[in-house]
Amino acid sequence: MSAPPYPRRTTVSPFPVADCGGLHDGIVFPAAEFAARLAAVQQRMAAAGYATLIVSDPANLYYLTGYNAWSFYTPQGLIVPADGLPHLFARAMDAGGAHYTAVLPRENLHGYPEHLVQRPDVHPWEWIAARAREIGLLPPGELAGIELDGYFFSPRGYLALTATVPEIRLDDCHDLVNWVRLVKTPAEQTIMREAGRITRAVMERATQAVRAGRRQCDVVAEIQHTQARGVAGLGGDYPAIVPMLPTGQTAGTPHLTWSPAPLVAGEATTIELAGVRERYHVPLARTVSLGAPPRQLADCASAIADGLAAALAAIRPGADCAAPHAAFTAELHRHGFRKDSRIGYPIGIGYPPDWGERTASLRAEDGTPLAAGMCFHLILGMWMDGWGYETSESVLVTDDGCELLAELPQGLVINDDSH
Repeated sequence: MSAPPYPRRTTVSPFPVADCGGLHDGIVFPAAEFAARLAAVQQRMAAAGYATLIVSDPANLYYLTGYNAWSFYTPQGLIVPADGLPHLFARAMDAGGAHYTAVLPRENLHGYPEHLVQRPDVHPWEWIAARAREIGLLPPGELAGIELDGYFFSPRGYLALTATVPEIRLDDCHDLVNWVRLVKTPAEQTIMREAGRITRAVMERATQAVRAGRRQCDVVAEIQHTQARGVAGLGGDYPAIVPMLPTGQTAGTPHLTWSPAPLVAGEATTIELAGVRERYHVPLARTVSLGAPPRQLADCASAIADGLAAALAAIRPGADCAAPHAAFTAELHRHGFRKDSRIGYPIGIGYPPDWGERTASLRAEDGTPLAAGMCFHLILGMWMDGWGYETSESVLVTDDGCELLAELPQGLVINDDSH
C-alpha cells in the first residue's frame, strides 16, 4: 500500500472501511489531502444533520476523490456517508477505469450496465439508488443532502432517485462541497500559482495574435494551442469555458466566442480565457484596441484601472465580499460610470460549463468574510451599446492582502500596425 487509508472513525461505518486497502495517493494530491477534504465535508454534513450526501458536480467528485474523466455527460455521482469512504457510481465503461485517478478502493467504484445509457423508459439513477440502498448508503428515513442545482443532475435523474428510494428524505445541500472548496489548501495554492504561469503565457500569446486582418478563429487556435501546451515543465489542461473573443460592436456583450471573420482596424476586441493546471483554473481578461482607442474606450479603461486598484487594496482577511465591490464602485462613480453586475467570484477546480465555484460573490449584498486561501476572479467588464471594455485579475487572498496569480501589465492593450 503506497499510502495509509483515510483516518478511521471510532463510530461504526455503514460499510467496511477495514477493507479499504486499495486506497492510494492521487495523481496530483496525496491521500492525506483527500482525507482532510472528506473530513471537512463530513463535518459540515453532521452540522446539517445529513446521514448521506449525494454529489453530482464533476468538480466536487474530483475534489473529494481525484476522479477525472470526460464522463459527466452521462449520469454519475458520489455518495458520501456520514462516516467512512465515499462510493463512486458511473457508467460501466467509465467506472472500470476510475481507479486510475480516484483515491478509492475498487470495491467503492460501481458501474451501472450499458443498457441503461440514454433510454427513454429507464434511468441510471434507478440503478444507482438501488445499489446504494443495497450497500447501506441510503438509510431509510434518514436525511440526505443532494446537489439540486448541479449542471449534470437532471430532473429525470431526481425523479428516478426518489421513485427508487422513496423512504429517503432529500434536502437541498446548497452546494455544501463547494463551500468547503472555497478556502484552498497550501497544495491547492501551489497548483493555482502554476495555472497562473500558464495563464500569463496564454494571454501574452492572445494579445500578440490580435491583429487587423487576422481571422478570429486563427487567433483562438493559437490560444488553445498554448493552453494545452502550457509552459516549460508544466503541461496545460482543457478549460471549462472556451476562449471568449467579442470584437467590434459585439464587444458590448461578454459571452460571445469567435467566428471566421477577420479582425478590423480601429475596433477593440475583448479576450477572456484561462490557464488550467490539473483542473485548477486561473482566468484572465484583457482588451486589445487595433489602433488608437476612441475617447470613450480610453476613459472607461482609466476608470476601471482606478477601480481595480481600489478593489485589490480592499481584499484582505477580515473584510467581507462586499468591501472590494464598494471600493470599486466608489471609484467608478467618481469617473461617471456605473456597473450593476458583481465584480468577482471564487475560482479553483473547473469542468464545463463553468470555472466559477458558485459560492461567494464580490457584490454589495454578500457579507461572506474573506479568508486567506480563497481565490477570486475579479472580472471588471463594461458592456456598453456597441462597444465594451473588459479586464480582470485572478487573486489569492493572503494573510495581509492578496496576490495576483497571473501578473501581466494592466490596462488597455494597443496594437497599431499602421506604422
